[in-house]
Amino acid sequence: MDGPFGAAGRDRHGRLPRPGGEGAGVAGLLRRRRCRGGPLRRDLPRQTRTTRAGRQPPPPGLRRPEGVPDLLGMDRKTVARWRTRFLRDRLDGLSDEPRPGVPRTITDAQVEEVVVRTLEEVPEGATHWSKRELARRVGISPTSVLRIWRAFGLQPWRTETFKISPDPLLIDKIRDVVGLYLAPPANTAVFAVDEKPQIQVLERTAPVLPMVPGTPERRSFDYVRHGTVDLFAALNTATGEVIGKLSAQHRAVDFRDFLDEIDRQTDPGLAVHVICDNLSAHKAPVVHKWLLAHPRFRLHFTPTYSSWINQVERWFAELERRCLERGVFCSLDELKTGLEEWIKTWNEQARSDGEQDSSGSRCGPRCPPWCMTGAFTWSVASTAGVQPSRTAGSSRRWCPWRCARRASGGRPARGGAVRGR
Repeated sequence: MDGPFGAAGRDRHGRLPRPGGEGAGVAGLLRRRRCRGGPLRRDLPRQTRTTRAGRQPPPPGLRRPEGVPDLLGMDRKTVARWRTRFLRDRLDGLSDEPRPGVPRTITDAQVEEVVVRTLEEVPEGATHWSKRELARRVGISPTSVLRIWRAFGLQPWRTETFKISPDPLLIDKIRDVVGLYLAPPANTAVFAVDEKPQIQVLERTAPVLPMVPGTPERRSFDYVRHGTVDLFAALNTATGEVIGKLSAQHRAVDFRDFLDEIDRQTDPGLAVHVICDNLSAHKAPVVHKWLLAHPRFRLHFTPTYSSWINQVERWFAELERRCLERGVFCSLDELKTGLEEWIKTWNEQARSDGEQDSSGSRCGPRCPPWCMTGAFTWSVASTAGVQPSRTAGSSRRWCPWRCARRASGGRPARGGAVRGR
């Protein structure tokens, strides 16, 4: 028996059921299909049995339309639109209507072929695919290949390098260095020390053309070199001041003389911790003898192939970007004078920032990439598995761009456990 309603959802008089009546909604449809002994729903794809919001229809016991939006977390207009389509077209109304626009010309199989070939194959006689070569192989346009690559985050033209440190004490050394950055011992001075060798004295073969509106600064690509000089630098991680010394070479005796310079410029009542890399000049016998004669000095070596953990490397990057990269020096003396003036200006800026920021604040995670106490320290801590604490920021830290005050609207940023960049 067909029950009180026919196959089309109408009664014996050909009328549709009243809204909210016995045969209305999903519950009424289910009751009618149970009475006929048929299936509870049509054999439709899963997507067509749901709304566009990805929600299942309301349970059979729900009849009042006012409760559907709250139950499904949807807008009332959406619920009303789908109820109207269902009452008008029954289950056929739950399927998507034809959408405007040109139909797809690239199939899923072609997309899969582009991705698989990019990841697992290389063209003959080449190391990686180009968009035009892969487009000819798959039979689509180069623009489509590029869009597929962009959608899946594929960049076959790019490559990066890496180096795994073979140091067996990698984690221990990283924790030692990061501990000096985040929570140095009391009554100590921590210096990040390294040398920048072979700084070239470069003079352009033609005068530099200054920048004008619409045209950047221009310079000739060739140059004349007038010699080189080595720079030893020690960055105080607490104040940001730099102790520099120029030398013609970077031998062990030159490093020992630089340690003497650090000893002269550091308060005699402070213990000195020096962070340096594994250069042979730092471990020479002449340096060992000097350390025995100066017991307040202690060297901390970075892991093998891990000079990036030394904060003075970030300072060298600033030196290169702001002084050397676009500098024109006609003689070795001119380069030495420029380096000494730049270090002097840097230290004056660090002192003025330290006087203005006397609250002992630490830069937070919003520090720009060039901040030596913010982005660098937090990222190193994250790499080493160290979780900084609030008390770790009690010692005064230096940020030459005052990014902590800028990020918090004029007040120092609060410290705390922050995930590094």
